[in-house]
Amino acid sequence: MFLGTHTPRLDEKGRLILPAKFRDELAGGVVITKGQERCLYVFPTPEFQRIAGQLRETPMTHKAARAYSRVFFASAHDEVPDKQGRVTIPGHLREYAGLSRELVVIGASTRVEIWDKQAWDTYLSESEDDFAGIEEGVLPGGL
Repeated sequence: MFLGTHTPRLDEKGRLILPAKFRDELAGGVVITKGQERCLYVFPTPEFQRIAGQLRETPMTHKAARAYSRVFFASAHDEVPDKQGRVTIPGHLREYAGLSRELVVIGASTRVEIWDKQAWDTYLSESEDDFAGIEEGVLPGGL
């Protein structure tokens, strides 16, 4: 399970050093793709394969599933982190997420999310007030 918030930097070659506590689980390979709210999702390869299996099971006649699958898979980039725990974020994904040098990398249970620091700060400030109010809808009965 991926947990926590980290603030690495993107180097001049578009590489990110993965947080140390995530490296063991991601060492076998990652898939980076577009996420919601203009962040990037980073999945361990087995988790990406599980999600791909779920998407394969949706009927091709389901318009929303086709549209989601196209973007999800077309933007995906697979890679094995190097010995320093670095991965290269392709230009099209850096552009989609508006990544500058300052990043925020968060653990989000079964995936890691990469955010531009300013975008994360804005998202957090806009959503923190709603956080308590949405618990009931997400976790029926609350904690």
